[in-house]
Amino acid sequence: MVLGFGLAYAGVGHLSTNRVEFRAQVPTLLKDYADLVVLASGVVEIILGLALIAAWRYRVQVGWAVGFFFTAIFWGNISQYVNHVDAFGLNSDKARFIRLLFQPLLVVWALGSTGAWRSFRAKR
Repeated sequence: MVLGFGLAYAGVGHLSTNRVEFRAQVPTLLKDYADLVVLASGVVEIILGLALIAAWRYRVQVGWAVGFFFTAIFWGNISQYVNHVDAFGLNSDKARFIRLLFQPLLVVWALGSTGAWRSFRAKR
């Protein structure tokens, strides 16, 4: 539930108050489409967040989707670090690097809290 509310909250931020900050994380390759990327990822975050909250029956599938989403957006965090882009108070290479270490934890949280990883292990 906490992860679901967090995702939905972040998604709303993509569409409103933090839009400029999120644009700073869009990888250079997609800079021409930065606003579209931010809006689309915000909508996906809202959908995934609401799915974690309301579609608990499908939590394993949603957990995998959230894990893949966190993996996909990791590219933006790497780009922010490599290109030395300040956003969300991450105004040093050290801060941006430490942020990179938290992304795998989000994947683990998504897979662990939804039972997705446990389900995968049980099938093996």
